[in-house]
Amino acid sequence: MRIGHDVVLNANEQKVNAILMKYKQLEVNRSRVHNGEPFPPSVNFLVGKPLVEKSKVFQIIKSMPKGAALHLHDTSMVDLHWLVKNVTYRENCYMCTNNKYFVYFKFFPGTPPSNPDCPWKSVKEERLKATNKDEFDNLLYLNMTLITPDPAKAYPNIDAVWTRFLQTFDQVGGLINYAPVFVDYFYEALTEFNQDNVQYLEFRGLLPKVYQLDGTTLGKDWVMKTYHDIFVKFVDEHRHEFSGGKVIYSGLRIVPENDVLSQVKESIRFRQLYPDHFAGYDLVGQEDPGKTLLEYLDALLYPSEQVPPIDLPYFFHAGETDWEGTPTDHNLIDAVLLNTSRIGHGYALDKHPQVMKMVKQRNIAVEVNPISNQVLLLVSDLRNHPAADLVAQDFPIVISSDDPGIWGARGLSYDFYMAFMALAGEDADLRLLKKLAINSIELSAMTQVEKSKASNLWRQKWDAFIQKLLHQFNQSGGSVFG
Repeated sequence: MRIGHDVVLNANEQKVNAILMKYKQLEVNRSRVHNGEPFPPSVNFLVGKPLVEKSKVFQIIKSMPKGAALHLHDTSMVDLHWLVKNVTYRENCYMCTNNKYFVYFKFFPGTPPSNPDCPWKSVKEERLKATNKDEFDNLLYLNMTLITPDPAKAYPNIDAVWTRFLQTFDQVGGLINYAPVFVDYFYEALTEFNQDNVQYLEFRGLLPKVYQLDGTTLGKDWVMKTYHDIFVKFVDEHRHEFSGGKVIYSGLRIVPENDVLSQVKESIRFRQLYPDHFAGYDLVGQEDPGKTLLEYLDALLYPSEQVPPIDLPYFFHAGETDWEGTPTDHNLIDAVLLNTSRIGHGYALDKHPQVMKMVKQRNIAVEVNPISNQVLLLVSDLRNHPAADLVAQDFPIVISSDDPGIWGARGLSYDFYMAFMALAGEDADLRLLKKLAINSIELSAMTQVEKSKASNLWRQKWDAFIQKLLHQFNQSGGSVFG
């Protein structure tokens, strides 16, 4: 009944499967039977990342074409090392440190304005003063992330980790939302996912105000055109590796309903202007303290109440909570009733059997982000993640990475590893991984023509992956890793 049950492996895939399963069983048994080594999915990723990177299963998954990443956020897709090593080295970059020792950044053309609570200093000059440049850069990096040596102490509860999580977006915002960086950042995001063997992506974008060096700002139209242009450019330069992507405009679930109505109307306009690169609308932010979908109902019904009705797909975050029976929990029900195309997280789904039934009947994809749910404290041991039930029952799920840059991940491989090792049993094999990749393309917002092209590209890359792994195995005398 589980995901991948209907996949038939050919002779070469069966050989690769034997290699993969040998390594998987060794890793599981090292924790379960032998010397009790920590099982990577059971350790908070903020400290367990090195355990994952030692894994031979992880190395295989990295080289595997994974299809599409369908749940990402605009300003957390890129490895933050790139922001430090590239962006903070640019001219006119300034930093300030507030009274809680958090660093913020902005670009200024000359002497920055007075800012008594957080005085601006030249990053270039501060780096020159530092006794060790690499150490200085590493401190900047750690200051922008959730990474900490003791997550349990630093983040004792969900509200604490979310407060820090949201703060990191403010910290990096002054770097990313500078117009020249904004362009480079998005190109870098596509580059990193492409390097991680992802062929397509969809991300939630706030369509923020972007500033220029003279202080003038550029609005949503400039941002959306920039996304469109970079998608076109990147696909043109990587047409044998990458299929493209789409933007899902996202409002914050704390704003007045009139703002959401304006955003819905803008989404309708952008979908007409950029049919190839604009997918629909969502609401984002911490779900528990945020406003419910029900509170925005009139605004969200606007497209369907027009004559004739306007088709605006929704991709609602819903069920990112462990509080059952609350108004937040009911977002799952309302998301389905509002005909959401996919459900972001859906962590609480297994507490709602009737909603589960409708999700499966309607083939509504559940976007599962294992590491995000662990780091943001919905679950500590990923073997206990409720999506294990969805995997076991062949639900339409896709695996994504949410905000990988904030916790030191990169691309999609880390989350695929967690899904393979923890959301499925020891005996779940290559068929699961293959089906998850196929699902990601089929459950995307692409048109059927786009899906057909993306599937063809993925299959070519999949066949090459199988051949390469077999060649490595044969060349190295029975080990993929020499």
